[in-house]
Amino acid sequence: MDRDALLAMRRRHRAHARAGTVDQAPDVRRVPAAHYVDAERFERECERIFHRLPLTVAFSAELREPGSYRALDAAGVPVLVTRDPDGAARAFLNVCRHRGAILVDEGVGRARRFACPYHGWGYDACGALRTIVNEREFGGLDKDAHGLVPLPVSERAGLVLVTLTPGDGLDADTFLAGYDAVLEAQGLADCFVVGRQRIEGPNWKIAFDGYLDFYHLPVLHRETFGPRMPNRALYDAFGPHQRMSFPLEGADETEEPSLAALCEGVWTVFPNLSLATDPGPIFMVSQLFPGAGPGESVTHQTFFSRVAPDARIEEKARRTMAFMQRVVRDEDYRMGERIQRSLRTGALEHVLFGRNEGGGQRFHAWVDALLETEDPELPALFERRVGPEVA
Repeated sequence: MDRDALLAMRRRHRAHARAGTVDQAPDVRRVPAAHYVDAERFERECERIFHRLPLTVAFSAELREPGSYRALDAAGVPVLVTRDPDGAARAFLNVCRHRGAILVDEGVGRARRFACPYHGWGYDACGALRTIVNEREFGGLDKDAHGLVPLPVSERAGLVLVTLTPGDGLDADTFLAGYDAVLEAQGLADCFVVGRQRIEGPNWKIAFDGYLDFYHLPVLHRETFGPRMPNRALYDAFGPHQRMSFPLEGADETEEPSLAALCEGVWTVFPNLSLATDPGPIFMVSQLFPGAGPGESVTHQTFFSRVAPDARIEEKARRTMAFMQRVVRDEDYRMGERIQRSLRTGALEHVLFGRNEGGGQRFHAWVDALLETEDPELPALFERRVGPEVA
C-alpha cells in the first residue's frame, strides 16, 4: 500500500478546499452523440476495450478457499474463475471442449469437479479434462489437449483481473499504472461478500459516465442521498483509472489521518469497475459490462463488509442493497435510458463535458485512444498520459 501517495492526494484535496477550487480540464469537451448509439462503434468498443484489456471478473474475497469459483458472462464471453488447490487464481472460457455447452451456471460456489450439463464431461479446478463419459466408445482423444481454454489472469488489490481473449494479454502491472498500490488501502481482499444483485441499464458509457460524476448528485438524487452531497469533484488519475473525491472542508489535520479518511471517495478501474467507499462497514463494488447492443448494459453489484458478517451486518446489507438498487436502477439508469432515447433521435450532434467534469473527459479520451491503438502499441499507450490532465 502506498500511504505516501494517499497522503499526497489528501494534501492536494485540502489545498483545493481552502482555495475554494476544483480540478478543471483545459476546455469543455464535446463527445459526438453517435458514440453512444452507433452499432458499428459499439462492436469496436467490445473488441478493442472489453476483449483485450484486463477486466475485474471476480474478487479475491469470493475465492477464499481452494475449489471456490465464480462464473460470469462478461461482455458476451462466458468466464469461469477458480481457486486451484495451490491457491492460485485461474480463469477459463466457461465452455466445454466437447460441443461448446456452457459448463457452469452464473454464480459462485465451491466444487472439486465441473461436470458438463450436456454429456457429463468433467474438468478440475485447474481446467484439466478428467473424464469423458463412455470414453472407449467415444474414440481416442488426448485429454491433455482438450482442457478448458485458459485466459490470462492476475490478482491485484483484491481484484481478479481476466483478459477475455486467450493468449498473451496486456500485462496487469502496465494496465494498472500503479493504481493497485493505492487501491490496496481499501483492504478488499480481507472483506466479506454479503450480497449481490444484477441491474440492467443503458449504453455502457452512459452508465459509466454517472460513476465519474458528482455534478448530478444534488439534482438527480434529491429524493435519496443527494441533498447532503456537494456537486464538486476532484480527480486523481493513474493512467485511465481514477479516484474521485470531494474537496475536503476544514483546516489541515494536526494528527495523522486514519486509513478510512485517506480512502474516501469513488474509485474506478477503467473501463467498467466502480468502488464506492463508505464510513460504515458495508460498501458496494459495481462491475459494468456492455449488453447485446449499444442500448444495453448489465451491472453486477457486489456488497462487501469490512467485518465478519453477523445478523446485524446481514440486515444492514439487505437495507443497503435495496437502497442502492433504487438509486442506481430507478434514478441513475432510468435517467440514462431516457438519455439513450433522446440521443437515438439525432436531436443532438454532441453531448458536453464541462471543465469541471474532467473525469468524464478523461474516460472518453481513453475510449477514443483505445479504438485507434493496435495491439503492438497497446503497452506504450498505458505508459503515457492520454486526455486532459485532471490530476
